[in-house]
Amino acid sequence: METQTSPKDEVAEAVELELEAVIGFNDIILWDYKKRELMARLSLHKGKIEALAFSPNDTYLVSLGGPDDGSVVVWSIAKREAICGSPAAGLNVGNATTVIFSKCRDEMFVTAGNGTIRVWELDLPNRKIWPTECQTGQMKRIVMSISMANDDSFFYLGTTTGDILKMNPRTKLLADTGPAKDKFSLGVSAICCLKMGGLLVGSGDGLLVFCKSPSYKPIKKIQLQGGITSITLRGEGHQFFVGTEESHIYRVNFTNFKETLITTCHFESVEDIVFPFGTAELFATCAKKDIRVWHTLTNKELLRITVPNMTCHGIDFMRDGKSIISAWDDGRIRAFAPETGRLMYVINNAHRIGVTAIATTSDCKRVISGGGEGEVRVWHIGHQTQKLEEALKEHKSSVSCIRVKKSNEECVTASTDGTCIIWDLVRLRRNQMILANTLFQCVCYHPEEFQIITSGTDRKIAYWEVFDGSVIRELDGSLSGAVNGMDITVEGVHFVTGGNDHLVKVWDYNEGEVTHVGVGHSGNITRIRISPGNQYIVSVSADGAILRWKYPFPS
Repeated sequence: METQTSPKDEVAEAVELELEAVIGFNDIILWDYKKRELMARLSLHKGKIEALAFSPNDTYLVSLGGPDDGSVVVWSIAKREAICGSPAAGLNVGNATTVIFSKCRDEMFVTAGNGTIRVWELDLPNRKIWPTECQTGQMKRIVMSISMANDDSFFYLGTTTGDILKMNPRTKLLADTGPAKDKFSLGVSAICCLKMGGLLVGSGDGLLVFCKSPSYKPIKKIQLQGGITSITLRGEGHQFFVGTEESHIYRVNFTNFKETLITTCHFESVEDIVFPFGTAELFATCAKKDIRVWHTLTNKELLRITVPNMTCHGIDFMRDGKSIISAWDDGRIRAFAPETGRLMYVINNAHRIGVTAIATTSDCKRVISGGGEGEVRVWHIGHQTQKLEEALKEHKSSVSCIRVKKSNEECVTASTDGTCIIWDLVRLRRNQMILANTLFQCVCYHPEEFQIITSGTDRKIAYWEVFDGSVIRELDGSLSGAVNGMDITVEGVHFVTGGNDHLVKVWDYNEGEVTHVGVGHSGNITRIRISPGNQYIVSVSADGAILRWKYPFPS
């Protein structure tokens, strides 16, 4: 007898297959730490992978799938294959989000999450894992972080409510909870057991605390920048490292409980990068509320300027190096001293819908700004005063890039309305207009200044005649995604581009061909610059990364 499938079943099956295709399978990548080599790719989970944990003797790896997958899988590291899997949480509770192995046995691990805490035993002969639900009585908690004591006597759970649960893995019962008052603000986002007893607790508002059960009252504490995401011990825990949401890594000595910032970077999309005139030693970047000045060779942050709750869209150094001019989404232009970060002056209400692009002239007397409403404004910068010279109203949409001619008599502005306009800065009138079916993102003058190159969302790199605005040639800048950043060498022989395909490309200007490709970004490249002296290329991207590349040709 044939079994018939109803149309409903077929539809459900088709939807499931489509979902699998959309979500895709994500890999766990196993690395050899000493050799810095990829050992294996383990693929089984659909969509996101929440957490991983190694067994104490590195025999097994346990992985926890995200909400679309919901399963826990145990892998054999020697065979590089899955041993067994199981749904991570029961049907009437939320998802499990954290996992930790026992410190003494390879056969026990714990998963926890929204309303679920489970202790698992691995039954290797039968290739099964057996869960036991832990009893917390009336307490309902969402677990954010988990840590196991060194002798497996207890494990500790940090919750979104800001308290800590201490559980016994043998009896599966709650031992104690705390603190009773003054719970950790924004939840316990990281927790770590020390060998000498006691806990290191990190909260969502950046407070790092040393405390002990059962009171969990702070014995030592420090405030760090950004919510704490991880705590890792070095040796016996005499020193430890702390990572935060704002991309800071701190080293803390346990005895004096003082923090040292080891490394930092942007934690939001980087909007702009610029070198000061004539030197490649420093460069400045801006992202969200920060402007940061970096030392090029050591990658160290030299200065940070922060304007809370604002977004910086663009920056430029004055030619004399005495100020950093910045464009902000509250419609103000702010100038800062590049050594101290002191605010020198503010131009209020520079643009209606935020300042989106900025450039300076080489005589340090003018700033040219572009706004979200499409206006281009020329400002005269005196010793004590900043005066509006002219508002040029031609663009219909936001200005994305401004470049000024060496003689300061002309500038070009690119806009997302599909036009590039060449302006006469003496008469303060339009000279020429370039039209294309694209949202222009970047523009550059060729050093001889009779041609400009543009690019944008249509992925084409176009060469234009400055004199009459006619197109000379068009190249395919990228196979996928817009080209967002572009810069040209002082000699005009080569130029670089970067965009939504995550690739840095070096081009020969005359041949119109790609000579080198740089692979390294994991987000959309937003801006790119060649350093003065052609030593480096620096590219910045939407995932907060700043990458420094060696310039491929002898400088």
